[in-house]
Amino acid sequence: MTAITGKVGVTKRPGELGVHSMDAFTMIVPDLTEADTFYRSFGLDVREEGNGLGLYTFGHEHRWASLSEGKRKKFNHLSFGVFEEDFESMRKRIEEQGVRLEDAPRGFDSNGFWFADPFGIPIEIKVARKSSPNEKVDFLTRSAPAGVAAAPVRSKAERVRPRRLAHVLLFTPDVLKCIEFYCRVLGLRLSDRSGDGVCFLHGIHGSDHHLIAFAKSDAPGLHHCSWDVGGIDEIGRGAMHMADKGFTKGWGLGRHVLGSNYFHYIGDPWGSYAEYSADIDYIPLTQDWEAADHDPEDSFYLWGPELPKDFVHNFESD
Repeated sequence: MTAITGKVGVTKRPGELGVHSMDAFTMIVPDLTEADTFYRSFGLDVREEGNGLGLYTFGHEHRWASLSEGKRKKFNHLSFGVFEEDFESMRKRIEEQGVRLEDAPRGFDSNGFWFADPFGIPIEIKVARKSSPNEKVDFLTRSAPAGVAAAPVRSKAERVRPRRLAHVLLFTPDVLKCIEFYCRVLGLRLSDRSGDGVCFLHGIHGSDHHLIAFAKSDAPGLHHCSWDVGGIDEIGRGAMHMADKGFTKGWGLGRHVLGSNYFHYIGDPWGSYAEYSADIDYIPLTQDWEAADHDPEDSFYLWGPELPKDFVHNFESD
């Protein structure tokens, strides 16, 4: 695994300061039993941890998300990782930007430092291993040779196991303010946007086209968490398995424009989505991506089924 520091063997943009990964997120859900069923069916390694659940991917010891139980669904906080040698410099820069540091939320054991974004979402900065990829990940699209049956019978198809958390998309009252804050304070960079409706941000030390995105709403909230899989066939098999388990609400199969990834979204029990995603654009640390402001018709999806009417509804604001 990648070392925590930015020394030998670790990809790092020299002379620039910024977070390298979105390390994890936390969320409150109304029913942990339902959450266990949903995310386990989705293909994640769901573990009981204290009074909540941890979301892992199989074969990977990184905890991507933590869930606790409350009266209603609520996106809770974001955690970002930095290299060890950048930790104090990040703290100093953030304080110099006029951002007030805060205590960790009650119940969180943290070695990092905390502050809130402009809309009250708690953010943690901590020393962590780089969980964002150091190169574009494999896209597994194969054709069988002549005389060989390529598809297994459905009853023997392998379960889909996402490889990692790719990104989250959050609702926000002000997309442009989020661009300014997250780039100035965390060192992220704009990949693309569409007016003040949606934006996509990437990390400077090598990351996918976006590790976090924001869409306009009247309040903060989670729209979706996106999980990387190996190819289109895995997206399709994952969606079919979820439908067999009763999770039929969603959107896909399709392909996005900004990020270029193939997708299928599965509706969770609380109005947000988990996305199977494959072959997202990658921005290496050696490249300055040319961000653009796209017309709405050019910013959402290249092809796919008709968009569900409530797909961009923020149920956390109801």
